[in-house]
Amino acid sequence: MAEVQKKKKKIPQRKCVVCGEHGDKRQLVRIVRNKEGKVFLDRTSKANGRGAYICAKEECFEKACKGKFLDRAFKQEVPLDVYESLRKEMLNDKK
Repeated sequence: MAEVQKKKKKIPQRKCVVCGEHGDKRQLVRIVRNKEGKVFLDRTSKANGRGAYICAKEECFEKACKGKFLDRAFKQEVPLDVYESLRKEMLNDKK
């Protein structure tokens, strides 16, 4: 009998908006802006809205805050308090 070849499952690749490195979708942190303009961390990677991906590295997130990378990705100004809340959520996830 002929062996059935298993198809390799394609792993979605995404690009970090800060450093530009490509990586598996599951390894990156997704940040979303929904229709109402609310920006939040998307742990499920299934929330509706415009998504931007950032490496899970702390230095990438710090660069995103200082360089306003999320402002460019979402084509709107992201308030500083949103950056602070995202920072707290990311730090809590690492614990």
